[in-house]
Amino acid sequence: MIIKHSRLDRFILAVNYILLCLAVLIIVLPLGYVVIASFMNPTVLLNSGISFHVSDWSLEGYKMILTNPAMIRGFGNAVFYSISFALITVTVSVCAGYALSVKEMVGRKLFMTLFVITMFFGGGLVPTYLLVKNLGMLNTVWAILVPAAVNVWDIILARTFFQGVPKELKEAANVDGASDMLIFFKIVLPLSKPIIFVIALYAFVGQWNSYFDAMIYLDNPNLHPLQLVLRSILIQNQAASGMIGDQLAMAELKRLSEMIKYSSIVISSLPLLVMYPFFQKYFEKGVMVGSLK
Repeated sequence: MIIKHSRLDRFILAVNYILLCLAVLIIVLPLGYVVIASFMNPTVLLNSGISFHVSDWSLEGYKMILTNPAMIRGFGNAVFYSISFALITVTVSVCAGYALSVKEMVGRKLFMTLFVITMFFGGGLVPTYLLVKNLGMLNTVWAILVPAAVNVWDIILARTFFQGVPKELKEAANVDGASDMLIFFKIVLPLSKPIIFVIALYAFVGQWNSYFDAMIYLDNPNLHPLQLVLRSILIQNQAASGMIGDQLAMAELKRLSEMIKYSSIVISSLPLLVMYPFFQKYFEKGVMVGSLK
């Protein structure tokens, strides 16, 4: 069927296409620049900018990163923290969200009010640090995994999703003699893949990009995640370049810093780029279903 558009409709569509193309360019151009720059010889990049000549390209930055023990250890720590944090957050959010979605639960509104208050008011950095210290979690992996494991927004998202599950399924299971736990694990949970994957993706990405908590709570460099290792390397190089009087040494340090910077950005982004295509269908469905109410 051919749809005939009026002159105003064609104008609006043309404006939309132009805006979409501009949005794509704004996103794609910086990403393309980073990827190409990561494969370039840093000397050529600093002197001439981006070049598409194969002779100006180099894998030196990737070799330097992949042979650096601190980078490899930081990558492993980041994977461990992100996966563990996602598992804990999903478990807490799904269990709390399901409980709060049950209208017969005593004190449901009170608990929900208390949770929402924490979204707007918090103790701040110093009380949180003292709490983590008094609990004996400083310089341990628990300082990264526990304090931020309860995310009220994820709980609200899960609760909204569970409220959309047909109550007839639960009533039919109750008639058959199923307990609340059996209903949750055998009926509700298998239907909750979209919201589980959405919360897991949010938690994984947030933890993967995080470095501040590790900087505050972890003194042991063997426990530092990748983002904190990258931050330390780049800051050290920038600070050192300001203190070096020798122009040749400064130029070499600048070259090394430039070489590491773009290659590390690409490597640190790979897990997210690999994950997203597999999570995309759950992500879109989960966000839409969880936003209906």
